[in-house]
Amino acid sequence: MSDELRIELRAWRQFLVLAETLHFGRAAQQLNMTQPPLTLAIRQIEARLGTALFDRTRRRVALTPAGEALVSPVRQLLQQAAALGAVASGAGSGAVGRLRLGFVSTVGFGLLPGWLRDFRLAEPGIHVVLREATTDVQLAALAQGEADAGFVLHAPGMLPAPALEHLSLGTEPLVLALPAASPLAGARRLSLPALLAQPLIIFPRTIAPSIHDAVFAFYHRHGAAPVIGQEAIQMQTIVNLVSAGLGLAWVPESVTQLRRDGVAYRQLPPSLAASGGAAPRSETSLVWPRDAGPVVERFVRFVRTSLAT
Repeated sequence: MSDELRIELRAWRQFLVLAETLHFGRAAQQLNMTQPPLTLAIRQIEARLGTALFDRTRRRVALTPAGEALVSPVRQLLQQAAALGAVASGAGSGAVGRLRLGFVSTVGFGLLPGWLRDFRLAEPGIHVVLREATTDVQLAALAQGEADAGFVLHAPGMLPAPALEHLSLGTEPLVLALPAASPLAGARRLSLPALLAQPLIIFPRTIAPSIHDAVFAFYHRHGAAPVIGQEAIQMQTIVNLVSAGLGLAWVPESVTQLRRDGVAYRQLPPSLAASGGAAPRSETSLVWPRDAGPVVERFVRFVRTSLAT
């Protein structure tokens, strides 16, 4: 390591005070030391750097070009060093850090945008890195340590990964997304057999198996077998395929905020479901590893408080 890299912070502080006062006596007084040790310290810095930092005469002290060039970086160095304790303390308490947060698209239609705004105001030291991903992708990222927490979708009570800590955000019914041009979209009374005979647009079972199975179970309870018209991963894509007239889809009620020309949303009347049980429902949960650090704990606490208010 070169000599200039071994200059202690104390010596740089002495340099900066002298650079700001341009008077050895006043600088020594501010530093609570006598003038000879200060003079010696400055000479040692200059010797290690191999250049003069101050022009000294009997009447004045002035910075050389080299000294002027060092003032700003030395001031920044000392400010950064002074902040190290606060940085370490903040990181240890979770007030400073990074949160890698996954979310399913349905959360983006509801509570997530407001939560992110309020969380950033409440915790300015935490940088949130968002990743929109399906439940299966989020679980893999959590298992591999590539994510810190995530909002996932599943059937009520059927957690996709019991080993994770979780916080339920609530349940909602699945509603029908129908092509607007379909006679079913404008019918005063829906015919359940006609509905169940339509091609079904749905996500692959690997994405959210519990919801996939709940939809299939609903069909089976009513003596029907789903006719898969198309599979798609994202809810936006599913709704777009419905608008193209490729079939109907069961989507969480929050998706109805996603307006698309050519799509009509309808709830299944309770009378139609009475013979075979209620329409399927979905549940959204926040999940995170049990050994998560203080940053995740702060976010979970924030979400709990938000849900309670």
